[in-house]
Amino acid sequence: MVDRADLDAVARQLGREPRGVLEIAYRCPNGEPGVVKTAPKLPDGTPFPTLYYLTHPALTAAASRLETTGLMREMTERLGRDADLAAAYRRAHESYLAERDAIKCLHVLIAHSLAKGPGVNPFGDEALAILAGEPAMAGILVEGQW
Repeated sequence: MVDRADLDAVARQLGREPRGVLEIAYRCPNGEPGVVKTAPKLPDGTPFPTLYYLTHPALTAAASRLETTGLMREMTERLGRDADLAAAYRRAHESYLAERDAIKCLHVLIAHSLAKGPGVNPFGDEALAILAGEPAMAGILVEGQW
């Protein structure tokens, strides 16, 4: 259950009213929401494909910045070369799919790692390790504490 204060905080972060929020799946060390878990359908019945949704503006901007570096392409290429990584990612993907039906972007991988903790999603963990050292993430991410 999400309380009104959390929904208000998420609304400020998104610049709009949040829809279909089931819970705060990750809180930044300072207590701010960072990731929400959403319902598979919005209240009006519209499907909502994203299970874990980054809400904190700094996290969202950081994930976008990582995507522009080609990190997703490089991660995908590594799956073909590293059987252990491929197996770990397949487990993460299956874990996510057990709750929802698709994973589309680095934002989702990061949100999944933040919501489930380290060791579940290797690519989300990798992206978070990159981001944790950035000054803009101070107070939002602490390495190894997600």
